[in-house]
Amino acid sequence: MQRQLTTIAVEGMDFYAYHGCFEEETLIGTNFKVDIYLTVDTALAEARDDMNGTVNYVEVYDRVKAQVMIPSKLIEHVAARIRDAVLADFPQVCRVKVKVAKLNPPIGEKIREVNVTLEASR
Repeated sequence: MQRQLTTIAVEGMDFYAYHGCFEEETLIGTNFKVDIYLTVDTALAEARDDMNGTVNYVEVYDRVKAQVMIPSKLIEHVAARIRDAVLADFPQVCRVKVKVAKLNPPIGEKIREVNVTLEASR
């Protein structure tokens, strides 16, 4: 069977969490958005309509949520934990791209979001 590399996107995951360097952020919390893109060989799923040939995006969401709920000072740290958890728990993923955005950051001006994007391949 020929390899079929596919990007599976789980976008717009919204969470309320407690990340930040300012004490207020860790007490009050704010909204975060996470997008994740997984490169997976889906040849088996395409040929046999079999979940074993892909990733279960409900399980991916659960891994993302578990990492987002752990307070951190930096969203870079949150994104790295998500990346590492996905690579550890889903061996069929050959590449992952994670974007974590803090919505309405407390910068003193009107800013919609700040975000970081991390990528890794095996």
